[in-house]
Amino acid sequence: MTRLAPRQQSSFDPVLSRGIIAIIIVIAAVIIVLSFFDAAGPLGYILNKGVLSFLFGDIRYATPLILLLIAYFTVKDIEYDYRPTHGLGAALFFFALGGLFHLRFAPAEMWAQSVLGSGGGALGMLAWPLKEYLGTAAAVIILIGLAAVSLLLMFNTLIVHFFSINKKFMTRLGAVGRSIFSVVRNVTIPAGMKEETANEETYEDDEDDGEEPERFISKRVGGRTIAPEDEADEDANPDAETDAAGSDTTASTGNSTTSGPWAQRVVIKELPPLSLLESKRDKPTSGDINANKNIIQETLAEFGIEVDMGEVRVGPTVTQYTLKPRSGIKLSRITALSNDLSLALAAHPIRIEAPIPGKSLMGIEVPNQKTALVTLRELIETKEFQTRPHPLMIALGKDVSGRAWLADLPRMPHLLIAGATGSGKTVCMNTIIMSLLYQNTAETLRLIMVDPKRVELTFYNGIPHLLTPVITNTQQTINALKWTIGEMDRRFELLSSARSRDIHSYNVKYPNDKIPHIIFVIDELADLMATAAGEVEAGVIRLAQMARAVGIHLLLATQRPSVDVITGLMKANIPARIAFSVASLIDSRTILDTPGAEKLLGRGDMLFQTAELTKPVRLQGAFISEDELQRIVDYLKGDEAPTYDDSIVSKTGAGTMSMFGGPSDGEDLLFGESKRAIIGAGKASASFLQRKLKIGYARAARILDELEAAGVIGPADGAKPREILVTETGGSGTMDSGGELNVFEDEEEGNGEMKDSIEESKDTLDGENEEVGKLETGN
Repeated sequence: MTRLAPRQQSSFDPVLSRGIIAIIIVIAAVIIVLSFFDAAGPLGYILNKGVLSFLFGDIRYATPLILLLIAYFTVKDIEYDYRPTHGLGAALFFFALGGLFHLRFAPAEMWAQSVLGSGGGALGMLAWPLKEYLGTAAAVIILIGLAAVSLLLMFNTLIVHFFSINKKFMTRLGAVGRSIFSVVRNVTIPAGMKEETANEETYEDDEDDGEEPERFISKRVGGRTIAPEDEADEDANPDAETDAAGSDTTASTGNSTTSGPWAQRVVIKELPPLSLLESKRDKPTSGDINANKNIIQETLAEFGIEVDMGEVRVGPTVTQYTLKPRSGIKLSRITALSNDLSLALAAHPIRIEAPIPGKSLMGIEVPNQKTALVTLRELIETKEFQTRPHPLMIALGKDVSGRAWLADLPRMPHLLIAGATGSGKTVCMNTIIMSLLYQNTAETLRLIMVDPKRVELTFYNGIPHLLTPVITNTQQTINALKWTIGEMDRRFELLSSARSRDIHSYNVKYPNDKIPHIIFVIDELADLMATAAGEVEAGVIRLAQMARAVGIHLLLATQRPSVDVITGLMKANIPARIAFSVASLIDSRTILDTPGAEKLLGRGDMLFQTAELTKPVRLQGAFISEDELQRIVDYLKGDEAPTYDDSIVSKTGAGTMSMFGGPSDGEDLLFGESKRAIIGAGKASASFLQRKLKIGYARAARILDELEAAGVIGPADGAKPREILVTETGGSGTMDSGGELNVFEDEEEGNGEMKDSIEESKDTLDGENEEVGKLETGN
């Protein structure tokens, strides 16, 4: 087999090459302008009177402007989806325009005028057969129609981008400019194509390279932190706030009229404006795409794998090269060459997606030389977010083709996030929370946040959406889980009595008494599992199994995706997961059940998986800075002091939490009777409760655990009897080494019954001690 020599990659920087080309084009335009004034010497004279005059006629004076426009697009690096129809449309446009300029001459004079450089030049000769055989009126109609057809052929490339680039300029002209832009866009862009316009310029710079980013200087107006850009934004787009938040909520502040446990909360009804978010956008640099395509094809050919290269999709973090293997080639042969392709492309790590879902292609994802920053404002302004079906959509990021991805929280209905330190977990959580705050007021959304690290979520303290201050204590977290389970049961009873299937149907049926959704956020699950694994896991699984219908959702994050943190029951009940960069293949399989997360690049590069997706989707997560977070939190806080529900984190009962149901804070029905029996007998054991109460061992052992948690008995100590810590009258006491019960009571208040009970308990314990001694000695 003939081995193909690998093609050496060009050493020129693509950005530098475009700059050189742009300079050459500008110089050519300047020389053409000088030739119009006979200031470019003999070459300029030949260029003006000979070439340009003969070809373009009077249209030649627009040639420098066209060249400068080409140079501008070259420098700005605006990517077009070039097709052969675009070149055909451009050529047809010049022929039609030249013909219109040439129609003023008689058919017999047209060629002579073309040679002299008048009218439309040689391109205008298209007017000769039309005017000769159809007449002037019909020729004008046909040439205008050809010009319109040429614009449609060039539509996807030039017209859309021209309007996208000049939209900001038109908006700055005021109402007149916006009206002109709206009319022209509605006339020139068909309805079916408007949907594609929003995503075609994904990485276009809204600001000049030399322009500094906007500074947000806030001021206090009516108890709100308002940025100076708010007034301009409201004037420019009166429906901006409604569109961004998808709500008809009016800008007013007052107490909630909702009845029930939420009535005491002071609710801020307005949503934060988009001006609080930064709008700077970056462009990715993918390198020499054509050279990389050849390298991939030639590298695979060296191993005897023939492929046909497909389209290339440039994303914010990686560029995906699609290819189709020839018939008879197994995909596993290509996936095994991951390291060889990484060596040939001088890029690491690369990820191979085989196959791409929904296509008969496979993709090779190569990291970009320069990644693009995806901002939260960029996602909120997309058409997908503006036309979302409900206000519980989560803005995640953009995929490898630059398309915005939103997640449907009620359909997920819970989310598990995992990744190594510094991979972007906390930023992702902040993005999810902020995207929800931009859609919901405190009347429709409530939050319970748990932050064991004490530094990631605590700045949310004070916003009206919180039911309780950010929890940093393990015991308070367990109490909050118990309260949430109790609230879940209360909501199920409410829905059952109202004959409603879920929270959505209930809120539609009772619009004046809506139930808000609750999002339970845990930033570091591993820390809680290390300190109270049993109760935390029980609470999480209980909520994940049943809380979907009543509008309670979990958002969990951990940096240690091991099986003792993310248990099998958790994964079974939380199918929606996000994996950031992890340390090993084992961690990737733990969170996603598939490899791939170990090859992510970090800094927001993620794999998103739900029950509806056949394979994980690679996304670049949105970024929100600390300054943006602080501005939004300050805006939401206002001047009103927050009102929290202390019962959520307070200990309301001594019972333990059951993983598979039962009261979250309730005690066993036989708890009181067991307590009296143990204190009366002076001994505590599972076998004693079995005989005394006629119950099974599992229930007896559970009652002992409840008694221990309540402080009635001491912990188990091998074969020794448990200590009895309370008396019949409620006093506390301990057992000494001899088995005598020391009661901390006033001797004068003692009575005969108490003494008899103590003596009886002493005799019973002595008997049990003798039996234990015989067992130990083997008698």
